Amino acid sequence: MSASWAYLYLHPETDPDTDRTVLDRGGIRTTLVAVPSVGRAPEVAAALASEGATLIELCGGFSLEAAAAVRSALPSKVAVGHVTVSVDSVHAAAAFGDSVG
Repeated sequence: MSASWAYLYLHPETDPDTDRTVLDRGGIRTTLVAVPSVGRAPEVAAALASEGATLIELCGGFSLEAAAAVRSALPSKVAVGHVTVSVDSVHAAAAFGDSVG
């Protein structure tokens, strides 16, 4: 395996240990993980980093504050990406984050 990354997305009433999909082909491992709340994301991201993920991407439902909490839970060698939304969608994205976070 030459690369490993993960994408965390919000989905209520999920278990990040079991509610995940792993694609491992062509030397790249991609792990998609549902987290029940933004509060669980830092620990899930840290576990994924300890398993070898060097990039953690966060869905747009995560606030900047939540993204910062994930960043602070990881070693500096692990990059954190954060999907952003267009300006005209900010209110809808915030409402979504409030409904699941």
